[in-house]
Amino acid sequence: MGRMGTSTRLAAILALTLSAAARAQTADAPAQAPAAPPPGAAPPGAGAPAGECQRAEFEAVVDDAAAALRDLNLKNKPDFQEKLRQLKTKRGWSNDQFLKEAAPFVRDDKIAVFDQQSDQLLNDISSLGQEGAEAKTPDCALLHELRARMKVLVDTQSAKWGYMFEKLNAALAQ
Repeated sequence: MGRMGTSTRLAAILALTLSAAARAQTADAPAQAPAAPPPGAAPPGAGAPAGECQRAEFEAVVDDAAAALRDLNLKNKPDFQEKLRQLKTKRGWSNDQFLKEAAPFVRDDKIAVFDQQSDQLLNDISSLGQEGAEAKTPDCALLHELRARMKVLVDTQSAKWGYMFEKLNAALAQ
């Protein structure tokens, strides 16, 4: 079908997601968000009986993880950028000051932990997805584990965005 490899898709999504907040501080144009299903929507095959699963479901779970992360980024990035601009205006920062002063809102020890957790989950999802897609007989327990890790990944990225917004909102309230 000419589809990108699982690892390649996840690496691209990881790069997009993990660097989005850092890029947000210097971006001037709002993101263009296409209409997409909400993050956390049930993955394809989620209702399949425990003993019945297909190879394509493994790749679908990886695709769903990538889509959920992209959607989460598209949902949060414009609001985050706008709040950063508000803080810049409120504090009267020059562009150079802004780059320095805004850094703690996108990079700190807690954000680094979120990023490390996400990186590990992405590696796990990629490995499990590839293992499941290449297996002679699909392992439904492996598919269940893959879905569980996808959910944890999306939850981790949601928590990261929540934390960054909390910091930014607190700064705006001062």
